[in-house]
Amino acid sequence: MYRFFLLLILPAVLFPQQYADVIYTNGRIWTVDSARPEAEAVAVIGGRIAAVGSSKAIDKWKGSKTKVVDLKRRRVLPGFIDNHTHFMTGGFQLQSVDLRTAGDEQAFARIIGQRAKERPGTWITGGDWDHDLWKSGKLPSKDLIDALTGDTPVMVNRYDGHMALANSAALKRAGITRNTPDPPGGTIVRDPVTGEPTGLLKDEAMSPVYAVIPPPSDEELLGAARLALAEARKLGVTSIQDMAYSNGDRDIKTYRELERRGELTARMNCVGFISNWRSLSASGIQAPFGTEMIGLGALKAFVDGSLGSSTALFFEKFLNEDTYGLPMDVVTDGRLERWMTAADSARLQLRVHAIGDSANSLLLDMFDRIVRKNAAWDRRFRIEHAQHIHPKDFQRFASLGVIAAVQPYHAIDDGRWAVNRIGDVRCRTTYPFRSFLDAGVKLSFGSDWTVAPLDPLLGIYAAVTRRTIDGANPNGWYPEQRITVREAIECYTINNAYAAFEEQEKGSITAGKLADMVVLSDDILTADPVRIQEMKVMMTILGGTVIYNRE
Repeated sequence: MYRFFLLLILPAVLFPQQYADVIYTNGRIWTVDSARPEAEAVAVIGGRIAAVGSSKAIDKWKGSKTKVVDLKRRRVLPGFIDNHTHFMTGGFQLQSVDLRTAGDEQAFARIIGQRAKERPGTWITGGDWDHDLWKSGKLPSKDLIDALTGDTPVMVNRYDGHMALANSAALKRAGITRNTPDPPGGTIVRDPVTGEPTGLLKDEAMSPVYAVIPPPSDEELLGAARLALAEARKLGVTSIQDMAYSNGDRDIKTYRELERRGELTARMNCVGFISNWRSLSASGIQAPFGTEMIGLGALKAFVDGSLGSSTALFFEKFLNEDTYGLPMDVVTDGRLERWMTAADSARLQLRVHAIGDSANSLLLDMFDRIVRKNAAWDRRFRIEHAQHIHPKDFQRFASLGVIAAVQPYHAIDDGRWAVNRIGDVRCRTTYPFRSFLDAGVKLSFGSDWTVAPLDPLLGIYAAVTRRTIDGANPNGWYPEQRITVREAIECYTINNAYAAFEEQEKGSITAGKLADMVVLSDDILTADPVRIQEMKVMMTILGGTVIYNRE
């Protein structure tokens, strides 16, 4: 592997040949480059942008072998970068049971029961269920599905990934009984009368079940990755920041094998777990590290759980439960800060999950101590999700240079019910996109797929309109936190590149950078923002090559 190219090299040295391999012309190009915000055409040589300008100017790069692509006056943006996905999980989800469409308990049970009938004895996973869609609003239990599944084990997660439902067969395989104590950082939900597990498991309580699910084969990994890549191509996502790859080094090996076969159609920035920092450091890796296609050098950790599972950590209690949330055990016993301090000293980037206001504040405290203890370097701390922020902490984000790595679709999803959980005051600084930008915080966007749809256009729509998916907030949920379309595009392109030390390589349509672009069906800069959710990607371009064409 090698360090990314620096763009201090003169274009004449980068592109010694006179003619372009391909020219994209007759477009309306928003470059996200302040030196040249708009253009009509791009010349590409060797997978990189050789020149950007008017169609007439770029026509000079055309030779006898140059391929010319007419953009038909469509709007062109830099290829979308997703700052936070669970990519292989997404691939497996596309072929697993899908419970997002289950509108009530009966539909939930019916879908699972049908899968058990089709594949008896085979683990049923996936899920992404949302009980807040149900009229009852009640959490599911194993009693809903035990009679329909029998000996077929089931482990289906809530869409936020911090709660799952296991049936009796799965609990038995994991050895979870009424006598099993709650693990640190987790909760086994129990029947208040009998004390028996209901099948609901929160955070660390899920681990024993996941531990007994058979690992996928190499071919199954390749199949899941191919499905995920196809989903990314059709949505214009050319770069993925893959958070704490679910199958460890096997995911990276899968991406490498696909690259060898010429099938890797997204640039992968792979993030390991903080507990493995020693092995990453021992290999000589520092942030940033990698090739144009696969990057390493960052670590993922957790401070708390999620809002929907009532495990996000707050200064004040949830309104509907007698809890402040649930800090992870590595926080309470001090391991997280020790690991982070050591990893930062080894120049590995920290990307840490924090949802509740107290969790974010605790993490900022830890970051502050790390900065004071360790030598200075371009560390680019990230807080993943950064959903609920106490007003006192916005300036701390800015002063510490902490990147708010958020996922805007969550705002229009959680906005349906968040006030009922935490009240109006805290919701005013929930998904606080405008407050972050006004405070000078670097804001980056992603999806958290499979927790939310991978589609960046839906993310931009959410950030710009804040119209909740239930239609209850047509003028925006806490509309004072809306941002502009141009700001949202920056958050999905150049800001995401910066958040992974890749701003010299991608994130804008600039001479010398990788030729990653997306062509849209409509002009996102001039259309009514409400229409953004209806727009489609017409063409996805990776390294100058069209990898998806809707027409």
